[in-house]
Amino acid sequence: MNIPNYITSARLVLTAIFIVAITIQQPWAHLLALITFAVAAASDWFDGYFARKLGLVTSLGKLLDPLADKILVAAGFIYLSSNLSSKGLCPVWVTCLIIGREFMVTGLRQIAVEQGVVIAADRLGKWKTTFQLIFVITCLTYISFVHYPDNSFTSFLFWLSKPTTYLMPISLWLAVILTAVSGWNYVWNNRALLKG
Repeated sequence: MNIPNYITSARLVLTAIFIVAITIQQPWAHLLALITFAVAAASDWFDGYFARKLGLVTSLGKLLDPLADKILVAAGFIYLSSNLSSKGLCPVWVTCLIIGREFMVTGLRQIAVEQGVVIAADRLGKWKTTFQLIFVITCLTYISFVHYPDNSFTSFLFWLSKPTTYLMPISLWLAVILTAVSGWNYVWNNRALLKG
């Protein structure tokens, strides 16, 4: 364990807090869910930055970081596709695609580990995660600030995050496209592992 891996572990704790918050159907809990998800998403950048800056890139980190990302993203998308959010912000098929892709890549990584290979996240996978996180944060902002449109700042955030503005649909479709393309790239670039 080192500083980047502790940050990654903290992301898992924040994900647990997010999951508890979204089960509480109160305006303050929606805001708490937004904050914890946003901080957890930001921690993904910090653990990678410190790992590279301090020369602390480890096999554990290469495995733990994408796993923490997957759990956070899956929690967000499952919530947005469920009746719990009651906003219909994310189609169920999108959540199935995203989670299915993550299971596929995780399975591929497991095959790689058994063959003594560690598959790190690639650049396209990182962009995929970025747009998935932007979409979930946009949706959570919309859900949260529908209760607090009292001043110009919260009104602006609410307007920016509405499904009828560009941020939500663009981030969703970029996330879908990058999810499909990056999933295909993982399989194609590591197809030799499937022959072993």
